Amino acid sequence: MQFTADIQWLVSVLLAAVRIGAVFLFTPILAVTQAPIRFRVFFVLGLAALLVSSLSITPIKTPLSLYQLVQFSFYELVTGMAMAFGLLTAFAAFLLGGRILDFQMGFGVANLIDPATNTQTAMMGVVLNLIAVMAFFMVDGHHMLLRGLAYSFERVPIGVGLNELPMDLIVQQFGYMFVFALMVVVPALFAILLLDIGLAVMARTMPQVNIFFVSIPLKIFIGLFMTAISMRYIWPLMERMFTSIFQYWDALLA
Repeated sequence: MQFTADIQWLVSVLLAAVRIGAVFLFTPILAVTQAPIRFRVFFVLGLAALLVSSLSITPIKTPLSLYQLVQFSFYELVTGMAMAFGLLTAFAAFLLGGRILDFQMGFGVANLIDPATNTQTAMMGVVLNLIAVMAFFMVDGHHMLLRGLAYSFERVPIGVGLNELPMDLIVQQFGYMFVFALMVVVPALFAILLLDIGLAVMARTMPQVNIFFVSIPLKIFIGLFMTAISMRYIWPLMERMFTSIFQYWDALLA
């Protein structure tokens, strides 16, 4: 049994895998499942081979030397990382919102290991991030992600790279992260604020009560309770956050 492969096809798969790998490996889509590195590499190569074969993706100019191959790989890496930034900011909004909520609830002293980044992060941030990844698959975000990758190869062929990095678009997407982060946890933050006001009045009227030990369990209960209640109303916000990813891609690849 003999297997033959076109060199141009192999180069196309390799360059496409660089872009796809940057999109997947720098975002929590695969990292949150704690998939082995070998599985991720084969998944990216398989997806790149599938897209190249089905869409007939070929470089505009075939690299004739190792230097050109490295140059084209760098172009694909920059393009993939720019696309990954849109995904990263959408999911980072949950981590940021969870960190703000942890600070107000008193969970700031306890951290968990984030499976997406293998770093210590906010406890509620990890929970909200896992919910976001689950919701992303529930709304068929992975299908939109694959269509977005195919669209990126049509707009920016292999080996071309982006004409420029629009800093205004990147700053705008970065700002969305802070806005969405506050919108996710604002019900719990507002309830904790009202609780702080009530505890402040109690501390002035009943100084014999140790407000510090009373406030800690109350803040935790109110924060978790309001977060659980607001989950049923957060679905449209998640859809808006996921839609902003592909709006960012469309503007970036234009």
